Amino acid sequence: MGEPRIGLIVNPAAGRDIRRLTGGANVVDNYAKRRVAECVLQGLRAVSDPPEATLMPDEVGIATTVVEDAPDGVSASLLDLSVRGTAADTRRTASRFREEGVNAIVVLGGDGTSRDVALECGDTALLPVSTGTNNVVPAAVDGTVAGAAAALVATGAVEGEAVTRRHGMVEARTDSDEVVTGLASVELSNRSFVGTRALLDPADLAGGIVSRANPADIGLSSVAGALGPLAPDESGAIGLRLDDADAAARTVRAIVAPGVVAEIGIEERRRLTGGEPMTIEVEEGVIGADGERELELVDETVEFRSVGEGPRLVSLEAVFARAARNGVLADG
Repeated sequence: MGEPRIGLIVNPAAGRDIRRLTGGANVVDNYAKRRVAECVLQGLRAVSDPPEATLMPDEVGIATTVVEDAPDGVSASLLDLSVRGTAADTRRTASRFREEGVNAIVVLGGDGTSRDVALECGDTALLPVSTGTNNVVPAAVDGTVAGAAAALVATGAVEGEAVTRRHGMVEARTDSDEVVTGLASVELSNRSFVGTRALLDPADLAGGIVSRANPADIGLSSVAGALGPLAPDESGAIGLRLDDADAAARTVRAIVAPGVVAEIGIEERRRLTGGEPMTIEVEEGVIGADGERELELVDETVEFRSVGEGPRLVSLEAVFARAARNGVLADG
């Protein structure tokens, strides 16, 4: 086994879509992301012998600056990867980290970035940090805290199996065998074009599926959670058919986007287990995943289902509680 190593992925495009103009989402610029990434590397010094850090390169130079300014005692380098400024960069980086045996991956982005990593990282421990628009999965946590947790896991100071939880994933599959996979949710919109990619108008939502449900979440997970919770590591999923609030027998108030609370009509809410599907027919529409439009549809039947175990997400509370019990943060 090689030296302990963490991977760091910073998505320059996260947190900069149209919802910054039409909703109440915060603007997370590249300077702020660089500062968070720098704090991640500082957090690695929570252990006496910090793990090495390898960063995904990017077109705007965030990772280059972070590597150049790495703190004393922390070895940092760029992954040898040619980037194109697309989500494929994130997926290829996560795949490389998995193949090279990186011990933990810290991701700076939103749900979309976390999903891209989850699709390729395998069993590598994952710490998503919120710097995006939809932030159901990533934690709103200081980068130093995330870096310290990653160091504790990567070096074996705490046992990874004891401080990680499997997060479920969900998918939509069309009659034409197109597949869209989501980490927190896959949504079906009645809008017939991808456009800006951001899902904006709650009146457009026809339904979908979530791997987690909590009214404190954002988007479809908040809608499902208004009628009862589903923990991220519980098996199965929740399928939803939605309707106009004026026509539905049941409605909920939910946080459907940053800065947007809406009344949503519920036609059906069903717990799906054991791979059980739920289908919705659509004349024209768009399938989105984790708040971003992905696939345009015409005259399709969409089948939604849980796809079982997803990534191993690190529980920050569990990491630091175990580290304190083990005395790994104290000398003498």
